[in-house]
Amino acid sequence: MTHPRLVAFDLDDTLAPSKGQIDDRIADLLRELLRRVDVAIISGGNEQQFRSQVIARLTDLQPAEQLRLHLLPTCGTRYLRHDGEAFTAVYAHDLSDDEKSSALAALREEAERLGLWEPEPWGDILEDRGSQITFSALGQQAPRDAKHAWDPTGERRAALRDAVAPRLPGLEVRSGGSTSIDITRAGIDKAYGMQKLVEHTGIRLDEMLFYGDRLDEGGNDYPVRALGVVSIAVEGWQDTADKLDALIATLPAPIAR
Repeated sequence: MTHPRLVAFDLDDTLAPSKGQIDDRIADLLRELLRRVDVAIISGGNEQQFRSQVIARLTDLQPAEQLRLHLLPTCGTRYLRHDGEAFTAVYAHDLSDDEKSSALAALREEAERLGLWEPEPWGDILEDRGSQITFSALGQQAPRDAKHAWDPTGERRAALRDAVAPRLPGLEVRSGGSTSIDITRAGIDKAYGMQKLVEHTGIRLDEMLFYGDRLDEGGNDYPVRALGVVSIAVEGWQDTADKLDALIATLPAPIAR
Protein backbone atom coordinates (compact mmCIF):
# COMPACT_ATOMS: atom_id res chain seq x y z
CA MET A 1 0.00 0.00 0.00
CA THR A 2 1.70 3.19 -1.18
CA HIS A 3 -0.89 5.24 0.69
CA PRO A 4 -4.30 4.41 2.20
CA ARG A 5 -7.55 5.15 0.38
CA LEU A 6 -9.44 5.13 3.69
CA VAL A 7 -8.22 6.06 7.18
CA ALA A 8 -10.31 4.76 10.09
CA PHE A 9 -10.27 5.66 13.77
CA ASP A 10 -11.59 4.68 17.14
CA LEU A 11 -13.18 7.72 18.84
CA ASP A 12 -12.74 7.96 22.63
CA ASP A 13 -9.09 8.25 23.69
CA THR A 14 -8.04 8.13 20.02
CA LEU A 15 -9.64 11.18 18.40
CA ALA A 16 -11.13 12.75 21.54
CA PRO A 17 -11.03 12.51 25.31
CA SER A 18 -13.66 10.07 26.54
CA LYS A 19 -17.14 11.52 25.86
CA GLY A 20 -15.56 14.86 24.87
CA GLN A 21 -15.64 16.81 21.62
CA ILE A 22 -12.74 16.52 19.22
CA ASP A 23 -10.14 19.25 19.66
CA ASP A 24 -9.65 22.01 17.07
CA ARG A 25 -6.38 20.37 16.01
CA ILE A 26 -8.06 17.00 15.35
CA ALA A 27 -10.94 18.72 13.52
CA ASP A 28 -8.46 20.48 11.22
CA LEU A 29 -6.56 17.24 10.59
CA LEU A 30 -9.77 15.39 9.73
CA ARG A 31 -10.65 18.14 7.25
CA GLU A 32 -7.22 17.76 5.66
CA LEU A 33 -7.66 13.99 5.44
CA LEU A 34 -11.15 14.31 3.93
CA ARG A 35 -9.72 16.48 1.15
CA ARG A 36 -7.55 13.50 0.18
CA VAL A 37 -9.08 10.16 1.27
CA ASP A 38 -12.16 8.60 2.84
CA VAL A 39 -12.35 8.75 6.64
CA ALA A 40 -14.24 6.39 8.95
CA ILE A 41 -14.84 6.56 12.70
CA ILE A 42 -15.95 3.38 14.49
CA SER A 43 -16.57 3.29 18.23
CA GLY A 44 -18.73 1.80 20.96
CA GLY A 45 -20.25 5.23 21.55
CA ASN A 46 -23.86 5.83 20.63
CA GLU A 47 -25.14 7.88 17.70
CA GLN A 48 -25.77 10.99 19.81
CA GLN A 49 -22.14 10.93 20.98
CA PHE A 50 -20.98 10.87 17.36
CA ARG A 51 -23.22 13.83 16.57
CA SER A 52 -21.98 15.89 19.52
CA GLN A 53 -18.32 14.81 19.52
CA VAL A 54 -17.67 14.82 15.77
CA ILE A 55 -20.46 16.05 13.48
CA ALA A 56 -20.99 19.24 15.48
CA ARG A 57 -17.29 20.07 15.03
CA LEU A 58 -17.24 19.43 11.25
CA THR A 59 -20.12 21.59 10.07
CA ASP A 60 -18.15 23.34 7.31
CA LEU A 61 -17.30 20.34 5.12
CA GLN A 62 -17.77 20.59 1.37
CA PRO A 63 -20.36 18.17 -0.15
CA ALA A 64 -17.68 15.84 -1.55
CA GLU A 65 -15.93 15.78 1.81
CA GLN A 66 -19.19 14.96 3.60
CA LEU A 67 -19.63 11.96 1.31
CA ARG A 68 -16.16 10.70 2.20
CA LEU A 69 -16.95 10.62 5.95
CA HIS A 70 -18.28 7.30 7.32
CA LEU A 71 -19.57 7.09 10.90
CA LEU A 72 -20.13 3.75 12.63
CA PRO A 73 -21.50 4.11 16.19
CA THR A 74 -22.00 1.22 18.62
CA CYS A 75 -19.12 -0.85 17.18
CA GLY A 76 -20.48 -0.82 13.64
CA THR A 77 -24.02 -1.93 14.48
CA ARG A 78 -25.05 1.41 12.93
CA TYR A 79 -23.66 3.17 9.87
CA LEU A 80 -24.27 6.85 9.18
CA ARG A 81 -23.48 8.59 5.91
CA HIS A 82 -24.36 12.00 4.49
CA ASP A 83 -27.31 11.90 2.08
CA GLY A 84 -26.85 15.44 0.76
CA GLU A 85 -28.80 17.02 3.60
CA ALA A 86 -27.73 15.30 6.83
CA PHE A 87 -26.01 12.24 8.26
CA THR A 88 -28.60 9.45 8.20
CA ALA A 89 -28.58 5.72 8.90
CA VAL A 90 -27.55 3.38 6.10
CA TYR A 91 -28.39 0.49 8.43
CA ALA A 92 -29.11 -0.14 12.13
CA HIS A 93 -29.06 -3.62 13.69
CA ASP A 94 -31.21 -2.88 16.72
CA LEU A 95 -31.70 -5.50 19.43
CA SER A 96 -35.18 -6.86 20.13
CA ASP A 97 -36.98 -5.94 23.36
CA ASP A 98 -36.38 -9.45 24.71
CA GLU A 99 -32.67 -9.30 23.87
CA LYS A 100 -32.36 -5.93 25.59
CA SER A 101 -34.20 -7.12 28.72
CA SER A 102 -32.05 -10.25 28.99
CA ALA A 103 -28.82 -8.26 28.52
CA LEU A 104 -29.74 -5.60 31.06
CA ALA A 105 -30.74 -8.20 33.65
CA ALA A 106 -27.60 -10.30 33.14
CA LEU A 107 -25.29 -7.29 33.44
CA ARG A 108 -26.85 -6.00 36.65
CA GLU A 109 -27.16 -9.38 38.35
CA GLU A 110 -23.63 -10.51 37.52
CA ALA A 111 -22.10 -7.12 38.38
CA GLU A 112 -23.82 -7.22 41.77
CA ARG A 113 -22.70 -10.82 42.38
CA LEU A 114 -19.08 -9.92 41.55
CA GLY A 115 -19.15 -6.76 43.66
CA LEU A 116 -18.81 -4.54 40.58
CA TRP A 117 -22.06 -2.57 40.91
CA GLU A 118 -21.16 0.98 41.97
CA PRO A 119 -23.65 2.32 44.58
CA GLU A 120 -22.94 5.98 43.77
CA PRO A 121 -22.10 6.21 40.05
CA TRP A 122 -21.61 9.28 37.88
CA GLY A 123 -24.78 8.85 35.82
CA ASP A 124 -26.41 5.69 34.50
CA ILE A 125 -24.49 2.42 34.68
CA LEU A 126 -26.64 0.67 32.07
CA GLU A 127 -27.57 2.25 28.72
CA ASP A 128 -29.80 1.05 25.92
CA ARG A 129 -28.15 2.29 22.72
CA GLY A 130 -30.66 0.60 20.43
CA SER A 131 -28.25 -1.71 18.66
CA GLN A 132 -26.05 -2.12 21.73
CA ILE A 133 -26.43 -2.44 25.50
CA THR A 134 -23.54 -0.88 27.42
CA PHE A 135 -22.45 -1.32 31.03
CA SER A 136 -20.31 1.54 32.36
CA ALA A 137 -19.01 0.51 35.78
CA LEU A 138 -18.70 4.03 37.23
CA GLY A 139 -21.54 5.60 35.27
CA GLN A 140 -21.73 7.27 31.88
CA GLN A 141 -20.36 10.60 33.12
CA ALA A 142 -17.48 9.33 35.26
CA PRO A 143 -14.31 11.46 35.14
CA ARG A 144 -11.50 10.14 32.97
CA ASP A 145 -9.02 9.69 35.81
CA ALA A 146 -11.46 7.56 37.80
CA LYS A 147 -12.28 5.46 34.74
CA HIS A 148 -8.66 4.76 33.90
CA ALA A 149 -7.88 3.83 37.52
CA TRP A 150 -10.82 1.44 37.93
CA ASP A 151 -9.52 -1.53 35.92
CA PRO A 152 -6.00 -0.89 34.58
CA THR A 153 -5.31 -4.62 33.99
CA GLY A 154 -8.70 -5.41 32.44
CA GLU A 155 -9.34 -8.17 34.98
CA ARG A 156 -12.63 -6.74 36.25
CA ARG A 157 -14.07 -6.34 32.76
CA ALA A 158 -12.91 -9.83 31.80
CA ALA A 159 -14.56 -11.35 34.88
CA LEU A 160 -17.87 -9.61 34.15
CA ARG A 161 -17.74 -10.48 30.46
CA ASP A 162 -17.04 -14.15 31.26
CA ALA A 163 -19.94 -14.23 33.74
CA VAL A 164 -22.47 -12.57 31.42
CA ALA A 165 -21.61 -14.27 28.10
CA PRO A 166 -22.96 -17.78 28.98
CA ARG A 167 -26.31 -16.22 29.90
CA LEU A 168 -26.64 -14.60 26.45
CA PRO A 169 -25.69 -17.29 23.92
CA GLY A 170 -27.24 -15.43 20.98
CA LEU A 171 -25.44 -12.17 21.66
CA GLU A 172 -21.86 -10.85 21.53
CA VAL A 173 -20.43 -9.77 24.90
CA ARG A 174 -17.11 -7.91 24.84
CA SER A 175 -14.97 -5.52 26.84
CA GLY A 176 -15.42 -1.98 25.58
CA GLY A 177 -13.68 1.11 26.96
CA SER A 178 -11.79 1.40 30.22
CA THR A 179 -14.85 0.60 32.38
CA SER A 180 -17.38 -0.80 29.94
CA ILE A 181 -18.93 -3.99 28.60
CA ASP A 182 -20.76 -3.85 25.25
CA ILE A 183 -23.44 -6.30 24.09
CA THR A 184 -24.56 -6.54 20.44
CA ARG A 185 -25.91 -9.13 18.05
CA ALA A 186 -23.59 -12.11 17.74
CA GLY A 187 -20.74 -11.68 15.29
CA ILE A 188 -20.93 -7.90 15.24
CA ASP A 189 -17.81 -6.04 16.35
CA LYS A 190 -15.47 -3.46 14.84
CA ALA A 191 -14.27 -6.03 12.29
CA TYR A 192 -17.87 -6.34 11.10
CA GLY A 193 -18.04 -2.58 10.69
CA MET A 194 -14.82 -2.51 8.68
CA GLN A 195 -16.11 -5.25 6.38
CA LYS A 196 -19.29 -3.23 5.87
CA LEU A 197 -17.11 -0.33 4.77
CA VAL A 198 -15.62 -2.57 2.08
CA GLU A 199 -19.14 -3.43 0.92
CA HIS A 200 -20.36 0.17 0.81
CA THR A 201 -17.23 1.96 -0.46
CA GLY A 202 -15.53 -0.63 -2.66
CA ILE A 203 -12.27 0.07 -0.82
CA ARG A 204 -10.37 -3.12 0.08
CA LEU A 205 -9.17 -3.89 3.61
CA ASP A 206 -5.56 -3.75 2.41
CA GLU A 207 -6.19 -0.16 1.25
CA MET A 208 -7.28 0.93 4.75
CA LEU A 209 -5.35 2.22 7.75
CA PHE A 210 -6.70 2.16 11.33
CA TYR A 211 -5.74 4.11 14.48
CA GLY A 212 -6.85 2.90 17.91
CA ASP A 213 -5.88 2.95 21.58
CA ARG A 214 -7.04 -0.61 22.40
CA LEU A 215 -5.28 -2.78 19.83
CA ASP A 216 -4.03 -5.23 22.47
CA GLU A 217 -5.57 -8.71 22.37
CA GLY A 218 -8.88 -8.44 24.21
CA GLY A 219 -9.15 -4.71 23.49
CA ASN A 220 -12.18 -3.48 21.55
CA ASP A 221 -9.96 -2.30 18.65
CA TYR A 222 -8.22 -5.68 18.34
CA PRO A 223 -10.80 -7.20 15.93
CA VAL A 224 -9.74 -4.64 13.30
CA ARG A 225 -6.09 -5.63 13.65
CA ALA A 226 -7.00 -9.33 13.65
CA LEU A 227 -8.88 -8.75 10.39
CA GLY A 228 -5.59 -7.80 8.77
CA VAL A 229 -6.11 -4.03 8.50
CA VAL A 230 -2.84 -2.16 8.99
CA SER A 231 -3.26 -0.71 12.48
CA ILE A 232 -1.38 1.93 14.46
CA ALA A 233 -1.54 2.09 18.26
CA VAL A 234 -1.96 5.51 19.85
CA GLU A 235 -2.02 6.87 23.40
CA GLY A 236 -4.59 9.65 23.41
CA TRP A 237 -5.73 12.18 20.84
CA GLN A 238 -2.53 14.24 20.99
CA ASP A 239 -0.51 11.19 19.92
CA THR A 240 -3.01 10.58 17.11
CA ALA A 241 -2.62 14.20 15.97
CA ASP A 242 1.16 13.89 15.86
CA LYS A 243 0.93 10.70 13.81
CA LEU A 244 -1.61 12.28 11.43
CA ASP A 245 0.73 15.22 10.78
CA ALA A 246 3.28 12.68 9.56
CA LEU A 247 0.72 10.70 7.52
CA ILE A 248 -0.81 13.69 5.72
CA ALA A 249 2.64 14.77 4.56
CA THR A 250 2.87 11.50 2.59
CA LEU A 251 -0.57 11.62 0.96
CA PRO A 252 -1.37 12.88 -2.56
CA ALA A 253 -2.51 16.44 -3.14
CA PRO A 254 -6.11 17.26 -2.17
CA ILE A 255 -8.86 16.03 -4.47
CA ALA A 256 -10.41 18.86 -6.47
CA ARG A 257 -13.59 20.16 -4.82
